[in-house]
Amino acid sequence: MTGGATSAGGSPVTGGTSASGGSPVTGGAKATGGSTAAGGKSAAGGAATGGSPTGGGSSLPKFVGNITTGNGSVDTGGMKYNHYWNQITPENAGKWGSVQGSASGSFNWGTLDSIYSFTQSNNIIFKQHVFVWGSQQPSGTPTLAQVENWIKSFCTRFPNTKVIDVVNEPPPHTTPNYTANLGAGEGGTWPWITKAFKLARQYCPNAILVLNDYNNIEYADQETHFMDIVKDIKANGAPIDAVGCQAHGLKNMSTATLQANIDKMASGTGLPIYITEYDIGDTDQNQLTNFKNHFPVFLNTAAVKGITVWGWINGSTWISNSGLVSGTSPRPAMTWLMGQLNRPVPPN
Repeated sequence: MTGGATSAGGSPVTGGTSASGGSPVTGGAKATGGSTAAGGKSAAGGAATGGSPTGGGSSLPKFVGNITTGNGSVDTGGMKYNHYWNQITPENAGKWGSVQGSASGSFNWGTLDSIYSFTQSNNIIFKQHVFVWGSQQPSGTPTLAQVENWIKSFCTRFPNTKVIDVVNEPPPHTTPNYTANLGAGEGGTWPWITKAFKLARQYCPNAILVLNDYNNIEYADQETHFMDIVKDIKANGAPIDAVGCQAHGLKNMSTATLQANIDKMASGTGLPIYITEYDIGDTDQNQLTNFKNHFPVFLNTAAVKGITVWGWINGSTWISNSGLVSGTSPRPAMTWLMGQLNRPVPPN
């Protein structure tokens, strides 16, 4: 999903009745300055780690992160990002079309350079969003060589990228116009997705490689379709390390339903899960209720290796009224979440 872009995120899901929220999760140590918080315990008890069952990707602590604000800013309103979040995803700056207006044009790395530099200076996990997508891509019809050059150039410039959304929102949601070029020579139903993962592993060998989508833990049929894609590309040699569940449509979904859907995704793919774009746009009380229902599932489920909230400054988020801080004042969900993670509450 995009921050301010045009891709549709699917309709919100009602998903059952609201649950009471479960017991709080204590999370890791308080994050100050450049230190990181572990972000909760796994269901097995002990710190949860990310990483890859297929051999690629490094092991990571379970994180709770967020995205950049506006035009790629990190710290905002005098608040220090790394006081509250231990992972960052560029909202728009990492999309191919943001870096290259055309696939034969020059690269514009400026905003990404600043975000990446911040992560390296502050011990923040850097997650790339996204290599291949049906939106916000360069003009024209990129060739296989141009796709490869984009991925190679990114990986060379940002070698300490920990997690990558290699393909975002596969069909039926979006389809790049260069799938025939990208998939040439590969087998299976989704050859272009397989090839994208092979290129990502070739040039970013230490990153955790993710297939990311929306509505895949909201609707049973879309979850099944997504799992079928994963099985197909795995069978055809794609080095996929994890699946991404955007989680934009979880508002009012019960704790029990969410847990069942995540468990189905984990067992059906055999892969770790990243919650990649979670947000709840609603009143203070309803947002808080949803966070209390959903975050204990995210934090206590061993298969979930990291959570990215899609925006924290109200008025600068993709979903209206989904921000967690208004000005420099925390909304109740932010105060609650920071308490679970043992992190400061804004504006501190």
